Amino acid sequence: MLESVGSLTGGPWIYALVALSVLLDVFVPVLPSGVLVITAATAAAAGSATGQVGHTVPDILALTFCAATASVLGDLVAYRLAWRGGDRLDRAIARSRRLTTAQERLGAALARGGGALVILARFAPAGRSVVSLGAGAAHRRARDFLPWSALAGLAWAAYSVALGYYGGQWLGTTWLATGVSVLALFGAGAGAAYVMRRPAKAS
Repeated sequence: MLESVGSLTGGPWIYALVALSVLLDVFVPVLPSGVLVITAATAAAAGSATGQVGHTVPDILALTFCAATASVLGDLVAYRLAWRGGDRLDRAIARSRRLTTAQERLGAALARGGGALVILARFAPAGRSVVSLGAGAAHRRARDFLPWSALAGLAWAAYSVALGYYGGQWLGTTWLATGVSVLALFGAGAGAAYVMRRPAKAS
């Protein structure tokens, strides 16, 4: 089992694959970027257990940085595209209750100087897409949105890597450990989605 996990994630190309997957899943939320990050982190745990070093297994700090950076870049691309989207995108958002609600709540959160919604959305299924597009379509200032996007990307990447790495350390570098870690990631996503769906309290 150790060898099978390592064969999937060994070599420096895993960083490019993780970056591409995380970058694109803001547009295609069904891409399994979280699963890929966890699997690579499990392989890092396998390398740690066997004393492997160098380019044969991913480095967890490099993996975290790679995933977080790609997350922010993906958010920025979606934000800029939505900013320039014009009337067609505005009409599409107006027809979507989910996008309209997220846009309103994001605007209120950023106006108060907080961005917890941006961080929550990074964990919720498709939440990252909704918030990034909503921020751009509403022409929210980049200096209000992007720092929270960076914090969200780092939190998500660190959580995903930690799940894979420590899951492999505690449960063994097997597919069972990877599966439990993925379930924990999905659990966090379900919790974030639940909180985001709750109506905002009137101030």
